[in-house]
Amino acid sequence: MNLTILGCYAATPRSMTNPTAQVLEIKNRMFLIDCGEGTQVQLRKNKLRFSKINHVFISHLHGDHFYGLIGLISTFSLLNRKTDLHVHGPKGVKEVILLQLKLSNSWTGYNLYFHELDAKEPQIVYEDDKVIVSTIPLKHRIYTNGYLFMEKPDERKLNINKVREYGIDVCYYQKIKNGSDITLDDGRTIANSEITFDPPAPKSYAFCSDTVYNEDILPLIKDVDVLYHESTFLDTEMHLCETTMHSTARQAAEIARQANVKRLILGHFSTRYDNIEKFRDEAATVFENVDLADDGKVFEL
Repeated sequence: MNLTILGCYAATPRSMTNPTAQVLEIKNRMFLIDCGEGTQVQLRKNKLRFSKINHVFISHLHGDHFYGLIGLISTFSLLNRKTDLHVHGPKGVKEVILLQLKLSNSWTGYNLYFHELDAKEPQIVYEDDKVIVSTIPLKHRIYTNGYLFMEKPDERKLNINKVREYGIDVCYYQKIKNGSDITLDDGRTIANSEITFDPPAPKSYAFCSDTVYNEDILPLIKDVDVLYHESTFLDTEMHLCETTMHSTARQAAEIARQANVKRLILGHFSTRYDNIEKFRDEAATVFENVDLADDGKVFEL
């Protein structure tokens, strides 16, 4: 599982920083999470094959989280994309994108599907045989969701020496990998745990976009491997959180501590600060394993 940060700064793009967008590579799938201005340029800079992106997850309809989407959709058309593209996001994302396509007479040559969200409770928004994605309802100035990406467990690994020792035919291998016990010709039943190894533990990644400090999300992100949580402000500007409905680095760390996550990545930094290391320093007083997002940074999760 790899995470590439395309942008992680709040509000407006600058010459050296970009608004929110990131790519999660998980189980050979490439998911785009949020799509601020300049996302497609950042995809090129980071040498990511964005033709592999088939699903886009938008947290909310503030411009620094989705204004790059229409450009990406249009570029896909210019590149003669034929593969379906699915956009998951708040109700309204379909209307705004289709209006732009209509007025510019730039209809796509590929199928464009919108999966609009308005539920206030967590829900599964994507699932296949390897990955499941569900929403994390957040509290912001407009309807907002985070997303929880979870690997499904791999099949068990054969202990080939034990399998051969018992003379088990190869035709039973898949059944064993699926977790079944095996009955031998002499009537003995061999427990699956004796002839297999546990697969690697499935990994999980929680993306918590713009949100005020909100303990309601704790059960939804409990024990995740990696949590990305917005930290727009430092404690010195905590008074701004109430009106803007953002969080401080210390508050993000408190969420990580209470949820017992393994690793915290901070992002969505206000550009008022001259050194983002201050965010790590503040969060580390509450939670030890803290990383800072930054444009172009790649995390091996």
